[in-house]
Amino acid sequence: MKIVEVESLSFTYAGVKKPALSDINLQIDEGEFVLIAGPSGGGKSTLCRCLNGLVPQFYEGEYSGRVVVDGLEADKTPIHVLSQHVGMVFQNPHNQLFSLSVESDIAFPLENLGLPREEIRQRVEEALSTMRIEHLRDRSPFELSGGQQQRVAIASVLAMRPRVIVMDEPTSYLDPLSASNLFKTIDEVRSKLGLTVLLVEHRVDLAVARASRLVVVAEGRIIYNGPPRTFFEEQNPHLYGVAYPKVVKLSVRMRKALNSWSKTCINPEEFEEEVRKLRGGL
Repeated sequence: MKIVEVESLSFTYAGVKKPALSDINLQIDEGEFVLIAGPSGGGKSTLCRCLNGLVPQFYEGEYSGRVVVDGLEADKTPIHVLSQHVGMVFQNPHNQLFSLSVESDIAFPLENLGLPREEIRQRVEEALSTMRIEHLRDRSPFELSGGQQQRVAIASVLAMRPRVIVMDEPTSYLDPLSASNLFKTIDEVRSKLGLTVLLVEHRVDLAVARASRLVVVAEGRIIYNGPPRTFFEEQNPHLYGVAYPKVVKLSVRMRKALNSWSKTCINPEEFEEEVRKLRGGL
């Protein structure tokens, strides 16, 4: 079932001549984990803003085409209504955190919706448990580490119970280990709750192993849309501003050097498996 449908989408910001997006067409199935990559300024963040209605409702400009998320037309649906269907997690968690405690931050959007107090309590507890941050409930968000803050920001989105979550480079302020742990949690939450996740990320090496699909956006256009493995086998990632994961690069060299090396590996586990096969054949 298609949960995101983008048809002939183009957008040019007010006061700018060059389009940020040009004739974008994209369909995403329910439950997918889609990685969106590409060079800075290529249109990735603008595409995210179109999915949650910020473009064109908040960011003005010339807009054409159609964006439907969970059956709602993003440019015509009020943002506060759309936020209950598509959640947004930004690069800097400080942009989403402002209350005196973690629990209050998660409850705030629910209170704005006027939900009954008992339902608010239930949703907050579910979000805290899902992100494994129950022990942080009474802490100030601004006393937490970057990884903890991002977990709180995601929890506040999950409490809205959206069916789609869009994440715009959520690991920009995290160290590699924290980023890896966050991606693992995101994937576990997606599987547990049946969510659809769209992840814009420059750390392709950490995210690509969990993605069901890779979408590369450059110069405002989609230049690749398909399996991550195929992209790295058939394209030169550097030409499109996509980082070349080290494990992929090494496995490509191994395939060229050894006939017995069977595939391009997109994560360390696959690489280890190929090495074990190779050792078994010696």
